[in-house]
Amino acid sequence: MIPRNMRTGGYQLPGVESSEVPLIGYRPLSPDRGPLSGHAGRRGTSDDLETSQAELSPMKTTWYCPLDLSTVAEEEDDGVIYTVVVKQHGAPHGPMCVKAGTEEKLVLHLLHSFSMGDSSYITIFLSTYRSFTSTERVLDVLTDRLENPPGDSERSHVRQSFNKAVCTVFRTWLSEYPEDFRSLGNPACLLRLAPLLPQDSSSAADLRAQLLRIAEELSEKALLLHPRRDQVSLDSPPPDPSMFEPTSVLGFPSSLIAEQLTKIETELFVRLVPYHCLGSLWSQRDKKGREGVCWSVRATVRQFNKLANAVLASCLWPTKLRSQQRARLLEKWIGVAEECRARKNFSSLYAVVSALKSNPIHRLRRTWHDTDREALRRYEELAEIFSDKDNYSQTRELLKEEGTSKFANLDNRLNNRHISRSNAQGTVPYLGIFLTDLTMLDTAVKDRLDNGYINFDKRRREFEVLAQIRLLQSSCKNCVFVGDETFLQWYHSVPTLTEEQSYRLSNEIEPVEQSPRSLAPSVIITQCPDLSTSRSSLSGDGEGFFDFHSPVNNLLSKLTKHMRSPSVSCLDVDTSPPTNDSTPASLTPSTPTKSHRRSASCATTPSPASRGPGPRCGSSRSGWSCTMETCTEAFWSPAMTRPPLWSALP
Repeated sequence: MIPRNMRTGGYQLPGVESSEVPLIGYRPLSPDRGPLSGHAGRRGTSDDLETSQAELSPMKTTWYCPLDLSTVAEEEDDGVIYTVVVKQHGAPHGPMCVKAGTEEKLVLHLLHSFSMGDSSYITIFLSTYRSFTSTERVLDVLTDRLENPPGDSERSHVRQSFNKAVCTVFRTWLSEYPEDFRSLGNPACLLRLAPLLPQDSSSAADLRAQLLRIAEELSEKALLLHPRRDQVSLDSPPPDPSMFEPTSVLGFPSSLIAEQLTKIETELFVRLVPYHCLGSLWSQRDKKGREGVCWSVRATVRQFNKLANAVLASCLWPTKLRSQQRARLLEKWIGVAEECRARKNFSSLYAVVSALKSNPIHRLRRTWHDTDREALRRYEELAEIFSDKDNYSQTRELLKEEGTSKFANLDNRLNNRHISRSNAQGTVPYLGIFLTDLTMLDTAVKDRLDNGYINFDKRRREFEVLAQIRLLQSSCKNCVFVGDETFLQWYHSVPTLTEEQSYRLSNEIEPVEQSPRSLAPSVIITQCPDLSTSRSSLSGDGEGFFDFHSPVNNLLSKLTKHMRSPSVSCLDVDTSPPTNDSTPASLTPSTPTKSHRRSASCATTPSPASRGPGPRCGSSRSGWSCTMETCTEAFWSPAMTRPPLWSALP
């Protein structure tokens, strides 16, 4: 840290008597000018000061004393930790926001948050409380407090403020999250709460009537034999694969398909319950007994998978199509994706793009080769939107720019075509981005502090993500669509393909081609029955027979030496430990392994079926036949990480 007198150039700053006041910046003056007496003098000599300063000192930073110094401090009071802004002289400034607290104190703070300046507390609490408590527990704590209200009488100022806060909390709760009350198993808590609501306002009377009506509905459910009948959905029978016409999708305009998909996605997104996306709830969806949680998110995920399956089935189901015909199907879905982009339907857009990028479709090289080049260019641009680079930065930027705008930021051709179809246009996001953010936030930040208090700062950060979802939902509430029964009938007739079925159909369209590189390099040499003739022939010819250079001749040359003076290391370049059976009666050619072992057999010549693909060469003089599956220019040594590429012999 630079000393204070060096930072100020040895001068006393005007208006700063204490040396403990921090300095942010200061420009030293000329010694012959002395200190300035005030701001007026500084304004009057500003031009001369800058001229002289430029000559005397090259320093550009201007050190000055801030006029308003404030710091953020924490205060703990009766089970709650508050974050407050404190001025220089210690006076509190600004609202007191809750950072952490016990469960009971956080619930009771709902009734005091407005008076303490924390106006967003009620909204944040009601959006996130399910991650650390239950609806029954919150109602019990509030009911206990209503039984002992503050103030001496109903007319006291303290009682009036308290009643107003109570009405605000329950009015917000009933309007934003009515399902919390309707999902209660027992109406007793509502019957206990309703008489305790304030009696001196019409709004309180309306709240009491709503609570009693919900309690009556819960009582009726409890008397029924099947109390959960309204939550049991009758699943439609699976579609008949024989009735599915995959190429019928070509008869629908791309704009109509995108319009119907946007209709389905918008209806699901408007019904989405934002707190179902919380990481603490969504991460437990697969646990036993939690099958019914996050039902609104599950519905969105099912629609995403259903659309991706429709793209796969329409492109893979007709296996007898030519590649040019199948390319028209790819172009159709690329056009649908482009229309979804124009309608700001990012959920359906990503479902189509992810299906086209899936392995069963991505591997169809001939089909992609016959696809229109311009369509491929547009497809690549659409796929780039969902690039995971910088945590989906491009997708987030588009949601920020177009989230509440009327139309997508595209060329006029697409926008003009879409304007004639709809006056209001909302934004349907890809929900996976928000689910990822909330899950990572739930994992990275602790639920409780070291003293056991609930970390409410974490709930504030979660609410920032939920607020983005609610803002996008508000843009979709006024959208109006007209359904097309013909397309919906085709869409719901698409059979569901498993991953194995999709890949099997893809292989039927374009079978897997084995590359020569994938074959393990090996040479299988067999000996004819007349071993003595072969040995004499090899011995008589000596090395002359193998004078011309060839990988196989090099191997046969070594084989000749082996027949004169047998040595296993002459032929076997495998570094694996030897087997127990060192002298087998016969060696039969086996499937080549990665060890590139050259094996010799003293039995009969293997049948053609056992030789494998590739050119074959032989020598009638030596009586040896050579089956070459792949050839190298040199033997593979253990020092090599992989065998070199082999070249074929004529």
